[in-house]
Amino acid sequence: MIKKKKIAIVVPAYNEEKLIEHVIKTMPSFVDLTIVVDDKSRDRTVAKALASAAESKKKLKIISHNINQGVGAAIVSGYRQALALKYDVVVVMAGDAQMDPGELKDIIKPIVNDEADYVKGNRLIYGQAWRMIPKVRYLGNSVLSFLTKIASGYWHVADSQTGYAAISRKTLEKIPLGNLYKRYGFPNDLLVHLNLVNARLKEVPIKPIYHPDGQSGIRLWKVIPTLSWLLARRFFWRLKRKYIIEDFHPLIFFYFFAILLAIFNLYLIVRLLVIWTQTNHIPPINALALMFSLVMSSQLLFFAMWFDMDYNKDLRVK
Repeated sequence: MIKKKKIAIVVPAYNEEKLIEHVIKTMPSFVDLTIVVDDKSRDRTVAKALASAAESKKKLKIISHNINQGVGAAIVSGYRQALALKYDVVVVMAGDAQMDPGELKDIIKPIVNDEADYVKGNRLIYGQAWRMIPKVRYLGNSVLSFLTKIASGYWHVADSQTGYAAISRKTLEKIPLGNLYKRYGFPNDLLVHLNLVNARLKEVPIKPIYHPDGQSGIRLWKVIPTLSWLLARRFFWRLKRKYIIEDFHPLIFFYFFAILLAIFNLYLIVRLLVIWTQTNHIPPINALALMFSLVMSSQLLFFAMWFDMDYNKDLRVK
């Protein structure tokens, strides 16, 4: 416990027999329960976790999936167990030992002190992040983090992909867990849901860790298009829920006309390209129309983003 708050750690694990022992053994003493969710591993992940818990005298609960459902589904199973057992703070730590348990107090503290409802790590602001994180992953993370800002309304979130995060029980109870994305895009989808319940969010700097024994099944060329589509759908869902159904805000009109003009811009560009290929000349009036439309759509888009940022500014915890 910390300040009479019961702490549970959810560890989603899939084929982590090489590192799961280290994760269990290094769990801080103030952690009341570690919940390992085995997502149908094909190795000895469960046996290694049980042996490590027995050796280090850590309180452990194992949840086993009958089929592989994805990291998001594993986290949801852990969340549900923690809620059923009425833990006050629930933290996610991966089974690949890429999250430093020494930073756990920094993740938990804002929630224990009722300063934030959700706290997540940020690897990108760590001083040596560019050198420590594989370059392709760093750039892919940056792209997804930018798209997540727009989709979620948490414009201050810089590292959307880290799973090292803590959430309060009262906030977790508000989230429709069955509606969350089941695979790698889980942290991004959760941020959208958190925004809809007006959860206060804080980022804390954490050190990037990559073990030679760890292995990642993430393929950015596949993940980025998949998550981009997920975030696009969640973006419109959030706008509808937050700014039309639950409340009304004029930024809806700004986004609507910005998108409408963007489609019109594409039409104008195609039309001008056809004219240029046929006549080797672009009429000045057509070029001016395109320029005017581009400026207008950009202004509408930036104003819509600014309205969204201003509306959600109180959800940022510094």
